[in-house]
Amino acid sequence: MRIDVLKRAKEVLNIEAGAIRALSPRIGKDFKKAVDLLLKTEGRIVVSGMGKTGIIAQKLSATLASTGSPSLFLHTAEAIHGDLGKVTSDDVVVIISNSGSTDEMKQLLPLLKKIGSKVIALTGNTKSLLARYSDVVLDVSVEKEACPLGLAPTASTTATLAMADALAVCLLELKGFKEKDFAFYHPGGLLGRRLLLKVEDIMRKGQAHPIVAEDKKISEVLFKITKARAGSASIVNKRGVLTGIFTDGDLRRHLEIDPNLSNRRVREVMTKDPRSVRPDMLAVEAMRILKDKKIDEVPVVDKNKHPVGLLDVQDLLKAGLV
Repeated sequence: MRIDVLKRAKEVLNIEAGAIRALSPRIGKDFKKAVDLLLKTEGRIVVSGMGKTGIIAQKLSATLASTGSPSLFLHTAEAIHGDLGKVTSDDVVVIISNSGSTDEMKQLLPLLKKIGSKVIALTGNTKSLLARYSDVVLDVSVEKEACPLGLAPTASTTATLAMADALAVCLLELKGFKEKDFAFYHPGGLLGRRLLLKVEDIMRKGQAHPIVAEDKKISEVLFKITKARAGSASIVNKRGVLTGIFTDGDLRRHLEIDPNLSNRRVREVMTKDPRSVRPDMLAVEAMRILKDKKIDEVPVVDKNKHPVGLLDVQDLLKAGLV
């Protein structure tokens, strides 16, 4: 069978986009009531479905859990084979079913009522058994599926996913969920690292951070830098306060004009009053400083300006921030 693939693909997208647009006029008091139930629940949000709608249910549950609303997925068929024990009267159960009248529904819904859970339905049939048993019904019906046979869930699952996302987004905003909260639940992701990782977590310290008195010779400074395998040394006065930094760049610039550089005191050639950062600063903020100042290293100092570490651009690379 030959078809115009590009034309058919555009038709599918238009059908599914139309299914989502058709949801907007249905957003009203029932949607608000559903959000209120989810917001006020003292238990978890249990999301149930099976088949293709079960996949949408899993996605909704995952979105809720990652945005501050405790949630679990309950397979509709498994619920009537023991998993119903996961549900309590404090929970709100969101059931996703296009027909709303499967055999599993006939067994599950009376039991949920007996438990005492509130039920929110996302269904394509507002006259179904599911709709009659639910406290709130959200209509996700579609005019037609993108599947030419009208059998494979396509537009219907797209519309259901969009409605589910609308619930989740409204809920997280009402809860005041912020970027830092998102990072807490996603510590392994880039956003988590950006919002949680501090300078003190990745800075070089101890033997990896050379600290040299400002009256020392350049030869001694170079020895310490080489031993630490660093690109610079923090220079301090007699009180241990940071007064400068000596980098590979400083070495190259002065070596070109002074062949006896190794015998000079570091205070004579160091970069004075360098930019520094605090250990409790977010690593991503320190990264901006390195980028803006076009430097590769920056000393880390405490509140008394005593150097406690060294942050190198390589450390940011290893942390996955660059």
